[in-house]
Amino acid sequence: MSPETARRRNHFFVFLFIGFISSACSDELELLMNLKASLAESDTSIFQSWRSSDSVCNFTGITCDDTGSFVKEIDLSNQNLRGSIPFDSVCQLQSLEKLSLGFNHLHGSVTEELNKCSKLTYLDLGNNFFSGVVPDISSMNGLLYLYLNSSGFSGTFPWKSLENMTELVVLSVGDNPFDKTPFPTEVLKLLKLNWLYMANCSIGGVIPSGIGALTELVNFEISSNYITGEIPREISRLNKLWQLELFNNNLTGKLPVGLRNLTKLEFFDASTNYLEGDLSEVRFLNQLKSLQMFENDLSGDFPPEIGEFKQLVNLSLYRNQLTGSLPRNLGSWSDFNFIDVSENYLTGPIPPDMCKNGQMTELLMLQNNLSGEIPASYADCKTLTRFRVSNNKLSGVVPGGIWGLPRTEIIDIAMNNLEGGITSDIQNAKALGQIFAATNQLSGELPPEIAKATSLNTIDLSRNQFSGELPETIGELSQLGSLHLDNNKFTGEIPKSLRSCGSLSDINMAYNSFSGQIPTALGLLPTLNSLNLSSNQLSGRIPSSLSSLRLSLFDLSHNRLAGAIPESLSIEAYNGSFAGNPGLCSQKVKYFRPCPSDSGGVSRAIGTLITCFSIGSALVLVLLAYYCYVKNESRKDDQSRSLKDDSWNVKSFHVLSFMEDDIIDAIKEENMIGKGGSGEVYRVSLENGVDVAVKHIWNSDSCGRKKSGSQTPMLKKHLGSQKSLEFTAEVEMLSSIRHVNVVKLYCSITSEDSSLLVYEYLPNGSLWDRLHSSKKLGLDWQTRYDIAVGAAKGLEYLHHGCERPVIHRDVKSSNILLDEHLKPRIADFGLAKVVQTDTTGGGSTHVIAGTHGYMAPEYGYTYKVNEKSDVYSFGVVLMELVTGKKPMEAEFGENKDIVYWVCSKLKTKESVLSLVDSSIHESYREETIKVLKIAIMCTSRLPALRPTMRAVVKMLEEAEPCKLVGIIVSKDDDGKKEKDKGFSPNILM
Repeated sequence: MSPETARRRNHFFVFLFIGFISSACSDELELLMNLKASLAESDTSIFQSWRSSDSVCNFTGITCDDTGSFVKEIDLSNQNLRGSIPFDSVCQLQSLEKLSLGFNHLHGSVTEELNKCSKLTYLDLGNNFFSGVVPDISSMNGLLYLYLNSSGFSGTFPWKSLENMTELVVLSVGDNPFDKTPFPTEVLKLLKLNWLYMANCSIGGVIPSGIGALTELVNFEISSNYITGEIPREISRLNKLWQLELFNNNLTGKLPVGLRNLTKLEFFDASTNYLEGDLSEVRFLNQLKSLQMFENDLSGDFPPEIGEFKQLVNLSLYRNQLTGSLPRNLGSWSDFNFIDVSENYLTGPIPPDMCKNGQMTELLMLQNNLSGEIPASYADCKTLTRFRVSNNKLSGVVPGGIWGLPRTEIIDIAMNNLEGGITSDIQNAKALGQIFAATNQLSGELPPEIAKATSLNTIDLSRNQFSGELPETIGELSQLGSLHLDNNKFTGEIPKSLRSCGSLSDINMAYNSFSGQIPTALGLLPTLNSLNLSSNQLSGRIPSSLSSLRLSLFDLSHNRLAGAIPESLSIEAYNGSFAGNPGLCSQKVKYFRPCPSDSGGVSRAIGTLITCFSIGSALVLVLLAYYCYVKNESRKDDQSRSLKDDSWNVKSFHVLSFMEDDIIDAIKEENMIGKGGSGEVYRVSLENGVDVAVKHIWNSDSCGRKKSGSQTPMLKKHLGSQKSLEFTAEVEMLSSIRHVNVVKLYCSITSEDSSLLVYEYLPNGSLWDRLHSSKKLGLDWQTRYDIAVGAAKGLEYLHHGCERPVIHRDVKSSNILLDEHLKPRIADFGLAKVVQTDTTGGGSTHVIAGTHGYMAPEYGYTYKVNEKSDVYSFGVVLMELVTGKKPMEAEFGENKDIVYWVCSKLKTKESVLSLVDSSIHESYREETIKVLKIAIMCTSRLPALRPTMRAVVKMLEEAEPCKLVGIIVSKDDDGKKEKDKGFSPNILM
């Protein structure tokens, strides 16, 4: 071959190569632009550089190979991406080695096309909203990093796909609702793993002994699963472990011999299991920063070696059976943060130097046998937010500075032998919300500076030796809700300034020496529910203003009160409330002397004024009524004629005991009991004594005009075209449904202009009314629980019991109606949809509907919603039942709802318990928390992590209230504590 021929041949191949590169770049550009188009709804600026006129290698988030021509990496993690990923396009990028899409809002299913990304070494789809199963990924045998955690996947995980991924370094598949499976043996073959995250993904069975082969593991997390059996001793071979998370399982037995070999371990959490034995193996783990083994059955002395752990910052061992004393130098070496050793049998003094470095936030040691004084060093611990040492044997004077710690939210020193008083330092306690100091030997007067602790909502100083008068400044505590001062030596008058404490619901000042009159202002407290002023030296009359209160506890007994008992307070429920006041009289309460008929000139004058006012008011009302009657009579006639003139068509769904005329004739304004966006509702009393509820909806055309006939003034504002659609939806839903917890539709009555739906009448209104409105009832926990279960069963029927699932789409407390026995019915199906069985719908509906505060978060990024959206809304209802709060309240913060508020309170047991409605009896608090846990599961951010309604019903039934609830402590023959391990939040106390 001549040199010229060779030169031309080389030029030809260069030309071909350039053409090939140019063609490849063009293909890769098209594939990336397709990816950009599928994520067009994203609120991100990352795609501003993705222009078809530029090289793909200049795109933000894109890395090319060494030739600068082929896409090697796509990293779009944490970019607020929304939409679905076209894996059929992405996996055509032949040189793609890294695909990172974590921490976004991506949704939809992941198809088998993902398996074509066979050159990937890094795949991150975690922290998204995908649905469906994880497809087969067995072709990716070169993977080093696999992140699928918290991605929304469900079903069966393809564990066999991992068998050939022998180079895998990171496997993170936790926080997904996979089908329950035993510990996957395929994982045990991944000998290069250093990061294994399988928490909260339905792993069951035992931890196999083969786990000891994964000697490269640095992190092993398998918490919140269904793991049983003992911790295998082979785990001691994992001597590179930095973190070991086993909490919230069903592990039993002792800590394995050899655990001491994990000398690099910094984070160890085996809490909420059934572990027993002592902590002897832990005493060698001197690199620990966090040790959490609360809620087990551990026993034996607290190891003194833990006092020498120089890195330890978190220690939580509450609810065990530990004995012995805490080492003096515990927490003194590092930036110690918190300790919770509550509910054990620990003795000895409180270690003095845990806040030595000024970083401690929580000191929790309640319910032990600790003795000695509260160390003075904690009076200077400015970072403390919680100080709880109640129910011990502490003595000595409470250091004054404790009362003035600026960040402390709760001081709990109750049930000790402590002395001293509340000092003026309390003026600095700006964050202090609760003081529990009952049953001590505290004394002295309350300082007026207490008013400057403006966050106080609970004060319990009962059963102490406090004396003197209450400072008038106490009325400046505007957030005060509970004030317990009983069994002290207080004197003087009850401050009238308490009238300014508008949140007060509970006052107990019994067994003191208060004198003077009962302030009239107490009757003006809008939320007062309990008032106990018994066994004092109060005198004068009982203020008539107290008659306006609705008290569950009312006790004025054993004072020096005189005069007539107000008639409205002379009821059987308060029979013992006035005993020991010989000066009182009553016309109704039998064991008091009758009041004189002539109460004096002042009473007569007042009576005369009242009589004159009543007569004048009556005359005005008569004239006003006559005017209204004349004014409205013609309007009523027009309305009646409009309805009667129509031709009606009746469709019955049950055997009827009435005619349509019985219903039509009763559609009058005086029978209206409610109105809303979907129509007016009337109560109709039939001749047979049965009441029914009738919803009236006007039909209209697409422009919102009535189709024919005249408009009655009463119904003009409800003429939207949506009404007829809602009517059709409701009839279709309810006509075929038969369930005790779904409202019964008797019939529909339709004409060209109007549509009437006739339901069973439910006399107790809605759950919303009984929880939040002026018709509020004091629902006890058993009643609330029964309502929750009944409503859940109604929704379960809609989702699982119908031929095709029904999505209600507007589940809320105002759509849960209550019969005469407070049994619930799911109502208002105007927005409901039947799930279609086509292949494109995915078992969902694309129409946004619902009520703010109840709507699931997926409405914010996709129109596709399904039964899990109802589950979310029902979770909000459960939160209403537990907390008594509305879904949206000002106290939650701007644009914050009850779900956000509840989740913000899950840090400690006390904050969790504070969520419970104060009107629920204390003995049921633990039971309510079980239901709150279900509510939290229902309101999970990821729809796939929410349980089905069938599962919700099962969980609620397992949470049925018992006569004995919470932790039951007894002594067996060996003197050991037994414990009923019901649900307890996986948090600090």
